[in-house]
Amino acid sequence: MKRQLSCIAGATLLVLGGCGGGGGGSGGGFFLPPASTSEPSPPPAASTTLTGVAATGAPFANAYITVIDATGTTVCNTETDATGVYGCTLPAGTQAPLTVRASRDDQVFYSAAASTSDVANVTPLTTVVVSRLSPNGNPASLVGALQSKPEAVTTKTLSDQVAALNAALQPVLDSLGLTPANLLSDAMVADGTGQDKLLDSLSVTARPDGTAANIEITVKTADGTPASIRFRSDDASIPAIDASVKVADVPAPDVVADLFKRLTDCYGLPLTQRVSTASDDAGTAVGGPAQVVASACRGLFLGDDPSTFYSNGATVGRSATNTGAFASLFRGGATGLQWDQGNVEFFRANGDMVLSYRTKDAQGNTAFETLGARKVDGKLKLVGNGYAYRATVQPYEQQRDLLNTPAFSNYGTGYDVVIPNLTDSNGNPIFQKAVVTAPWGTQLTFLPSVGYSTLRFGRPNGTVTGSSVYRLRGEYVSASTGGNPSDKESSLTYAEPQYTDAQIAGLTNQGVWSIEFFHADTAKANVTQTTRTLSRALTIGELRQHPLARLSDGLRDFLKSGSPNGYLLVDTPIWLNFSTPPDGQDGWVVPEGALPPTQLSVYGNAPYGSTTAGQNGAGFNDSATFPSGARKAVVYCSAQTASDKHCDSTDATRYAKNSTFNTFQLLATNKKQMEFSTSIGVYKLQ
Repeated sequence: MKRQLSCIAGATLLVLGGCGGGGGGSGGGFFLPPASTSEPSPPPAASTTLTGVAATGAPFANAYITVIDATGTTVCNTETDATGVYGCTLPAGTQAPLTVRASRDDQVFYSAAASTSDVANVTPLTTVVVSRLSPNGNPASLVGALQSKPEAVTTKTLSDQVAALNAALQPVLDSLGLTPANLLSDAMVADGTGQDKLLDSLSVTARPDGTAANIEITVKTADGTPASIRFRSDDASIPAIDASVKVADVPAPDVVADLFKRLTDCYGLPLTQRVSTASDDAGTAVGGPAQVVASACRGLFLGDDPSTFYSNGATVGRSATNTGAFASLFRGGATGLQWDQGNVEFFRANGDMVLSYRTKDAQGNTAFETLGARKVDGKLKLVGNGYAYRATVQPYEQQRDLLNTPAFSNYGTGYDVVIPNLTDSNGNPIFQKAVVTAPWGTQLTFLPSVGYSTLRFGRPNGTVTGSSVYRLRGEYVSASTGGNPSDKESSLTYAEPQYTDAQIAGLTNQGVWSIEFFHADTAKANVTQTTRTLSRALTIGELRQHPLARLSDGLRDFLKSGSPNGYLLVDTPIWLNFSTPPDGQDGWVVPEGALPPTQLSVYGNAPYGSTTAGQNGAGFNDSATFPSGARKAVVYCSAQTASDKHCDSTDATRYAKNSTFNTFQLLATNKKQMEFSTSIGVYKLQ
């Protein structure tokens, strides 16, 4: 065991092709054919062209397009251009109907065409149409279904589905002053006009669960109040949007794109031009709003003044410990960061909007986040949320892979409530507790703990659990394992009673959560904030359809063989190197369709007796973030409070001798801020 852990400490989508072109014959004058008894050959079939626009409101630019015909043959692979337009010359012999798939990052949309010469736009709404025509609600399954039942996609079946969708969305169309269009085949431009304006005003999800798809269409409302309809792909009809809905004035795609172009331009400047305190372009600097000097950067903020920005208790700047809003402005390593894929998610009550976006660094690593903005004189300006503390609630989807008791490996779905365990100058927590109220009224209490970086669930008796995730439902991976994970996983918090998949599917994507902070210093008034999700938690049926990152075989074998007692013991102060020994090969694998992790967290206990004599040491967690292209990582020890003893007393970045590790978590986050977790446990359940 000791030999093995010392070893871990020291070790360090698609293929594109050109669209096929059809062949043709040549002609000439007249001639007398030679005598022959054979029949003349038929002329070769002519090639045809399929065109369309892929859009989510904004152009779905640089997306991979795949066209598959009724025989299941891929007849075209291509990409959309910067405006979302694509075109395919289909080879002779292509058989209708056709399915079209557009993919980029973790987003995939579908469309269909009844003939080989149709227009086939690809949008979230066309994905709903394809989902409703698919036998199990999964748009990807329509390809196989058409091989035996091509009559599922005809001009009539498509037009019927479009008509049903338009009827449900009529209040939104009326509010926007639009007439119903054939969203599959009518001409469109991804510029915020016509049916693209409708797309700008909606957020659409279609989530297959193996039997059907759970579909939700949310309207971006002017007052920020969530308004949506939810239905199953196999429902006979689609419910209508409330006729009283007031649709927000969503900025056109070019206005949104301009904000992220300006962010890219700012970060394209050398560090010494961005901030006045930088001594060179490769290092880091500290400072506040006044030290941001580049006009391209100052102009991003309201009033062209970074000091107007205040969010989650931080102003623009960077401290020596790398804290502050937009701290990356003060880091040379952020130079060249590209910002794109901006999308308005919802509006706040004051008219400000929250946008999701992607960043991409020079190495091609990507990350997804959100920010706030206000439209001023036709441009979007960055604004904060005005809150004193950082706190988020994110849908959380997990597979717990229990190496030593695999029969109890399980799925869990719920919400991760992340409230940093802030401390004062003496290392003591500043919060007594935080009370979180879910959109459906359930109240949850979170408490500080010695070794944890965030507040954890508190039990009614005042003890603290090891988790910040509120699990709505759990199921064992294996159907042959009886019972429920909550019977065994006593350190986790499950809803009581647990939700059914149908109840989870009935939750709204954009739920508003309230968080009330109680201070340890009771002289300070409580602070109440709200946070809003962009997606609901998945049902277990939906989660089972999602591939997740997994351990490499080598590291899996190493961790299992090194933990016969259900934990890994530190026999000498170490950093944790999460890679395959002995020579530091990749520690995890990202299957096709899975999101790449960008965070590794480790969980364990401080040395026995170090917190309370004669008892296990207090639980702890530490984390490391890394680029999306990483497949191994190093985690350094970080003491959370003055009473935390899991770090070495000589080198506080190393884990103390006799500390133990029991769980490792790989975490990925998508554009809708959903967390996908692969949790590797070496502890044993009985």
